[in-house]
Amino acid sequence: MRYGTEWFLRLSAYWFATSFKWFLVLLVLLPAKVAELSPPEEKASRLGFLFGLGAVMAVLGPPLVGHLSDRLGRRRPFLLWGSLLTALALFLLVHAPSYTLLLLAYLLLQVADDLATGPYSALIPDLVPKGARGVASGYMGVLQVSGQVLGGAVGFLLPLEVQGYLAGFLNLLGAGLSLKLIPDRLANPAERTLCAALAAPWRDRDFLLVYLTRFLVMLGFYLAQTYLQYYLADAVGTFQAGGRTLAQEPFQAVALLGLLIALGAGLASVPAGRASDRWGRKPLIYLSGVGLGLLMPLILLFPRYDLLLALALFFGLFYGVYLAVDWALVTDVLKDPRAHATEMGLWQTAIVLPQVLAGAFGKPLDLLNARGEGLGYLVLFLLAGSFFLLGTFLVAPIRKAR
Repeated sequence: MRYGTEWFLRLSAYWFATSFKWFLVLLVLLPAKVAELSPPEEKASRLGFLFGLGAVMAVLGPPLVGHLSDRLGRRRPFLLWGSLLTALALFLLVHAPSYTLLLLAYLLLQVADDLATGPYSALIPDLVPKGARGVASGYMGVLQVSGQVLGGAVGFLLPLEVQGYLAGFLNLLGAGLSLKLIPDRLANPAERTLCAALAAPWRDRDFLLVYLTRFLVMLGFYLAQTYLQYYLADAVGTFQAGGRTLAQEPFQAVALLGLLIALGAGLASVPAGRASDRWGRKPLIYLSGVGLGLLMPLILLFPRYDLLLALALFFGLFYGVYLAVDWALVTDVLKDPRAHATEMGLWQTAIVLPQVLAGAFGKPLDLLNARGEGLGYLVLFLLAGSFFLLGTFLVAPIRKAR
């Protein structure tokens, strides 16, 4: 099979839609809806609880659905039904009239996303040879950050309800493009029992190290992202650059920062993926993790919106390198070709579990900020930087990747 740009883009089209959706939900829609439906003094705690509970529900989803997909030898039905339920959940979320109904809509969104992306995450190891996985991951990274670029523009320009409608439409469109490339059935369905399939990857030292690396980096990312809108409102206040006001509301300001992060990541992703196929994954992971870690104290030192705009672009460049390489890194260490969806589903919990911990930080953030002005945000960003650095250097002992 000849792998070209069009094929790679269609393969990862649903990642574009997923990235667009989660950018808006986590960075714009959910914080804004929680603030609308909650007392001001409880907004961070309620947002943290919402993220934490939704993430706990999502921990079991990817590996369980992935194992079912492996056993059935099917990927298509999961992506189809998961994308349909996702569109429904987005509609319910933007029209939720109370915090309780917002919570239920968000949980449905988590379950629907797991149903679709658990099996979908296995497509690169399923369909792409090892020597091209860095390129495939690079294109996937470009589509992910392109979704974030569009999400930043939409979050800045359009009302919240319209953002939800557009996310649902693109979700269905992306699924339709990716579905056409998925084989109807896998050649070798899995035969392991659920318990055996879930236990096997943890006996592999390299898989465990890759998991911990992803876990720590994403913990740093979600700590910084989850409460960024509140940091802008409480610590920055005005959103000006060059003497001009660029945003009136915190959700607009955070969307513009997210847009710059995504632009930087888009510039770095494909070149980083190609470089990782040629030179190895580890050097690029080191570069990205150190860069992300060192940027966190700068956010605290320069709480000015014009300077944060520049920092956001550099953050995006380092994050784009990481996005392009870490997916290829985990596919390098997978052992059982018949269990790709199960193992990738387990690995995806390294994204979900950090959301639980980041959500749990909501209450301490409120308490620390109440004890000293900006104390909670100081602890928040220093922890994020520490996790970026720690996660980076755990790739050093991995044997199946260079």
